[in-house]
Amino acid sequence: MTRAAPAMSVARISGWGGTSVDGTEQRSEDLLALTADVPLSRGLGRSYGDSSLPPASQPVVASTVLADRLLAFDEATGDLTAEAGYCLYDLWDTFLPRGWFTPVSPGTQFVTLGGMVAADVHGKNHHRAGTIGAHVRAIVLRVAGGEIVRCSRTAHADLFRATIGGMGLTGHIVEVTLRLVRVPSPWIIGETRRIPNIDAFVGALKSAAAIWPFTMGWIDCLSTGPRLGRGVLFSGRWATADEAPQRFPRRLRRLSVPVSCPSWVMGTTIGRLFNAVYYRVHRTTPRARIVHPESFFYPLDSVHHWNRLYGRSGFTQYQCVLPESAGARAVHDLLVLMSRFGAASFLCVIKDCGPQGDGLLSFPLSGVSVALDLPVRDDTQQVVDALNAFVVEAGGRVYLAKDAYTRAEHFRAMEPRLSEFETIRRRWDPDGRIRSQQSIRLFGDPS
Repeated sequence: MTRAAPAMSVARISGWGGTSVDGTEQRSEDLLALTADVPLSRGLGRSYGDSSLPPASQPVVASTVLADRLLAFDEATGDLTAEAGYCLYDLWDTFLPRGWFTPVSPGTQFVTLGGMVAADVHGKNHHRAGTIGAHVRAIVLRVAGGEIVRCSRTAHADLFRATIGGMGLTGHIVEVTLRLVRVPSPWIIGETRRIPNIDAFVGALKSAAAIWPFTMGWIDCLSTGPRLGRGVLFSGRWATADEAPQRFPRRLRRLSVPVSCPSWVMGTTIGRLFNAVYYRVHRTTPRARIVHPESFFYPLDSVHHWNRLYGRSGFTQYQCVLPESAGARAVHDLLVLMSRFGAASFLCVIKDCGPQGDGLLSFPLSGVSVALDLPVRDDTQQVVDALNAFVVEAGGRVYLAKDAYTRAEHFRAMEPRLSEFETIRRRWDPDGRIRSQQSIRLFGDPS
């Protein structure tokens, strides 16, 4: 088959939160040719900050979105092999009707396999299933020297561990082999209940995690005093064949935000009103029902370009995990700190996390994850600095797939595995050819 020549479009390349740089995105079905001499690969651009943005001195990024072929599937094991640009949205259409699904899903289905591995994504079931890296069988990379290397837990295991969660800095991900899981139906049994404050929420989240494979919560960061961190706890599991509707769930209709909105749209006044209404429409007693899987896994995907709600200045998402050793009070104190800076937003998600994974820069560890969107303001760097100082003291860390403002000294204080990651990275890329705006900011790579 004759491959198409790379197509180029010159524009500003941006992360999902609006951070952008001048640059060229190259696209081709031939990923090996495309990655021959560029510093970075990129999927669908759903990392929020600067992790998929190229350096200024070489402003070119290889987009994997046209390299999206399904290469193999083993019905006996569930092992799927696909090109790096294969999208979770397409995996849904192909495999969910056949009773298979990804063992771990992030909060959007508009993400590629390569991106999922690079960020070592986690989902609502981290306390049960870990990150996506726990289910990856093998990765094919084009490393900095040009060689094509297949790595796994038994072949080039150092490169494998550094690539999972390595934000694309160990090489260009070309193919991924991922073990899917069987599901009894394509529907979810979901339960919701409202929780009065953050102290009760942390306990309720832990209790739910012992019963339900999927758990997460929305919390109200704009309320203060005894109502601080009130919210709604969501729990779920796959419905059995007897419980589920006989029909396959149709794709949901989506709204779209056509243009960037004024900054007040995501301001405090509307946020407080939304939070009050959203909290009140949920009950204090658990209510279980059949839930459409798209609504359960990907609520934000119901609105295309929802990032435009934050206006031209954009936003950053601050996501951290606070370890169990910090105690339940740490989450309360973090929300108080956010309120003190006026940094609380009405989109704040809390999750229960299980043990740390194999990836050397993988984000989650046993504890509680908190994620909130911060509209970009003049004091955003100051706010992130203060939150990071708190997280360092608590023994936690931030999620690189969301980060755009963390300073190098804070990240090094958070990440005891960083030295090992850097050693492996330099072993495979001694000249630092593969790099990003994020690696320049955090690891001191040349710009």
